[in-house]
Amino acid sequence: MSRRAAGLAWVVPALALVGVFVYFPLVENFGFSTLKWDIFSGSQEYVGLGNYAKLVDDPVFWTSLRNNVLFAVVSIVFQVFGSLVLAALIEGVRSERWQRALRAIYFIPCAISLTVAGLLFYFIYEPNLGLLNHLLEAVGLDGLRHAWLGEEGTAMPAVMAMSQWQGFGYSTLLFAVAIQRIPREIYQAAALDGTGPIRRFFHVTVPLVREMTGVLIMLTISGAFQVFNEVMVMTSGGPNNSTQVLGTWLYRSGFVRNDFGYAAAIATVIFVVTLAIAVAQLWVARRRRVEW
Repeated sequence: MSRRAAGLAWVVPALALVGVFVYFPLVENFGFSTLKWDIFSGSQEYVGLGNYAKLVDDPVFWTSLRNNVLFAVVSIVFQVFGSLVLAALIEGVRSERWQRALRAIYFIPCAISLTVAGLLFYFIYEPNLGLLNHLLEAVGLDGLRHAWLGEEGTAMPAVMAMSQWQGFGYSTLLFAVAIQRIPREIYQAAALDGTGPIRRFFHVTVPLVREMTGVLIMLTISGAFQVFNEVMVMTSGGPNNSTQVLGTWLYRSGFVRNDFGYAAAIATVIFVVTLAIAVAQLWVARRRRVEW
């Protein structure tokens, strides 16, 4: 057996598994999206692209999509660029012991499951007994008290705040690893040239971690379009559907409204959006690869 044939013998089973458990369900889901399907009675009716036309006229779908886009923008600001700044500050600390301690402190929220974190913040936001309103009252800001998860204007920002808190440390740790890979000689040469810490950050750190930045942007955007747990635990999409995201509207359409064909159409939209973002980001990252 030639080396190429031996290599294919190892690759084919893996490709078969990927095909069966990844690509076949994707194709099958598109087929489901062309049906009006009552899973409880088993009745199916072919509607073609009717479910996609229904998406266009569904105001809750557009609210969900807007919330996912908002989630992505806020996550990029905090979990990518904010995390990069924090990682640079941590790696700038002279004491290695303090560096390790700070990395651990900021990573702890990531070790908490999204469901547990959502329940924790649910009680923090509770209007009568919650910690947040009590703190505002204690510092004389009674006018800022809200039923944070019960008002349309504050519910989505409250959910996003919890999500940023939970995921911030993970991005910070990855950026810290990327910064550690930068040769110290580059920073030393910049310091000898009289470059201050802020200019070193923008002219040395930011350009040399752009690969990690690209990866995190891609992961952050993809994650923002797959948000589910935090919204479902904290608001279930309320009040008045103001915090619906594509994942929760998919769930509600399929398992509450018993419209699995429509839910499959929403799933197809999520897949197409995340795939397009991933392809675009990979293309950009390949063109901006850092060479040492």
